[in-house]
Amino acid sequence: MPNRSVLLLAWLRKTHGWLGLWGATLGLLFGIAGIWLNHRAVLKLPMEQSRSRSELALPAPVPANATALAAWLGERLQQDRPGAIKVEPAQRLPWSLPGGAPAVQPEHWTVTFGGPAHRVQADYWLGNPQVAVTRIDSGLAATLANLHKGVGMPVGWILLVDTLAGSLIALCLSGVGLWWLMRRRRARIGLAILAASAGLTAALVASRL
Repeated sequence: MPNRSVLLLAWLRKTHGWLGLWGATLGLLFGIAGIWLNHRAVLKLPMEQSRSRSELALPAPVPANATALAAWLGERLQQDRPGAIKVEPAQRLPWSLPGGAPAVQPEHWTVTFGGPAHRVQADYWLGNPQVAVTRIDSGLAATLANLHKGVGMPVGWILLVDTLAGSLIALCLSGVGLWWLMRRRRARIGLAILAASAGLTAALVASRL
């Protein structure tokens, strides 16, 4: 083999090994969670342990905005800082009220607390004297699934998972490169396997589009 090919092969081996070591823990976690998510209907794993819903009367004066509501709910429910605050503006509905007056859906505020193991979501429609609070306690399967999806996780977790995604891309490319450098005599077989895998994936995806 040419000297450049030897150096490239050595570099690919080292890179492939270090990237695999970096993503081993997260890869195992995401692999287990991915299997459970993919077969959740067949395995019938308990995704939730409990769900409760309650109504809380708002204080006087009513919080002026979603951020103020989140601060009040955090103290009232003894929750840490909210993971997400979402505001849906008021919008006109496609039907009219008796007399021809336009029907308008009021502004909707959603505040979410908690993490992958439990989640508290508050829903408030502007003008309502109460706010609806739903608490969901997750089982093991749901907790792993939420970690897989990043539900209730901080920005650091999102960035860490991004490094895993980048590592998987690099592992795929380095794996193909290693195979090409070490198995050139079987290039046709390898290309056939790669083409068959890509074709099967594209066909299954296209069948559901």
